[in-house]
Amino acid sequence: MKVAYLGPKGTFSEEAAIRYFSSQRVEWMICESILDVFDAIKDGKVVKGIVPIENSIEGTINITADGLLMNDLFIEGEVILPVALHLIGVEGTKVDHIHEVWSIPPALAQCRDYIRELGASSRHFNSTASAAMAVRDKGTENVGAIASEWSAKAFGLQIIKENVHDHTENHTRFVIVTNTPDQIPNSEKTMILITPHKERSGVLAIILNVFASLSINLTWIESRPTKKKLGTYRFFIETEKGVNNPDMEKAITILKTYGHHVQILGSYNVTEL
Repeated sequence: MKVAYLGPKGTFSEEAAIRYFSSQRVEWMICESILDVFDAIKDGKVVKGIVPIENSIEGTINITADGLLMNDLFIEGEVILPVALHLIGVEGTKVDHIHEVWSIPPALAQCRDYIRELGASSRHFNSTASAAMAVRDKGTENVGAIASEWSAKAFGLQIIKENVHDHTENHTRFVIVTNTPDQIPNSEKTMILITPHKERSGVLAIILNVFASLSINLTWIESRPTKKKLGTYRFFIETEKGVNNPDMEKAITILKTYGHHVQILGSYNVTEL
């Protein structure tokens, strides 16, 4: 089985992918962007892909949400990866030697307090892994990267200071994406995309009341513009019931009766790494 994930080597995406598929024989395809992962699945270059969709601190990863809108694909699984950010550098580096910290903007934002205390400047990279690789290639002790233990091992770097993130409860949620299956299995969660029949006052409240009336708990709500008219939106809604659950089937029927377009994006179980 061939699976795509967001590279380069040493990313959190790589860690989530390898740990999730550890019991299976997999040929990996490393992609340069999240949209490239979607394209690889859609074009049949891989059977599945894994992409990050939400971070507990930074929120929704919009490029993933938009990628789901642009492609007719199906979410078959969810993976929760604890995120621990460390200051890493070349062998022998001391904390007080570091004048500049390199990483992806969200990781730098999640370590803002620590970087301020360190008195270091920062430099943006397109991934934590590319920052770690750049630190390795530079080979000096005056720069460090904010990255994972996985990255440190991948590039032969040492952890200078552990857990430098400002918030301890930091997790990233990934989804396993594939081409739409012939059958949707029983599962514990469902993600649907609702496009309102027409814009009107309180339309989101009306939609949410359908789920509330059936005691269906919602775990994620995200709005994205329809790109047709300013102020018009579609809504991602994730529920704690599988798509084959009778209450979920009833909710979808009611929403369609109201004239809303309902697209099932996935039905899946959750794996915590």
